Amino acid sequence: MEETEKRVRSTQPQPPLAVADLACRRGDTLLFKGLAFRVEAGRMAWIRGRNGRGKTSLLKLAAGLSTPDQGQVLRDGRDLVYIGHANALNGDLSVGEALAFLLRLHGRPAGAADVLHALGRLGMQGRRHAAVRTLSQGQRRRVALARLALEDRPSLWLLDEPFDALDAEGTRELNQLLQAHLQRGGAVVLSSHAGLDADLLQPAEVDLDRYG
Repeated sequence: MEETEKRVRSTQPQPPLAVADLACRRGDTLLFKGLAFRVEAGRMAWIRGRNGRGKTSLLKLAAGLSTPDQGQVLRDGRDLVYIGHANALNGDLSVGEALAFLLRLHGRPAGAADVLHALGRLGMQGRRHAAVRTLSQGQRRRVALARLALEDRPSLWLLDEPFDALDAEGTRELNQLLQAHLQRGGAVVLSSHAGLDADLLQPAEVDLDRYG
């Protein structure tokens, strides 16, 4: 029976993301330890926890941008989309130019029509010629998130506070983009203090306060 169970487990597909016995420190401070969870295709993990508990650090570990003190981060090889808390937009470029640069950098369609469509989804089409430095924080967040509107593959999205500074319209549009991504078999891991429509998206909560 034990050998049969091992064979069954070995034939199960690798989920988009799995972490096992994960531990992370910032300097001498232990942020979390013993963390384990899986994110299946079509599902979302909502990272919770007090400020300073390690939500951003966990997303960077999942993206392969840093190394854990202990444990493993396993991904199934699908495309990865990481959007950090900083918007990574060049303030000297126009909105359209900045988004096109991000799209090209990540190997996504970046033609004029693509950029116009993406900005339209986030309500920024009318500001496409404006310099990024003239935008409010919420508008900059919309531009950074606009690249999600061009995603059509069931990739793994890692999003650090994506709802930060968004107004009601931007929040509604982002929730719809997340829903569409899950429906096509994508997976999402995100942190969020507000804005996430849990009834619509049915996320599994990962509370880092339990792993201190």
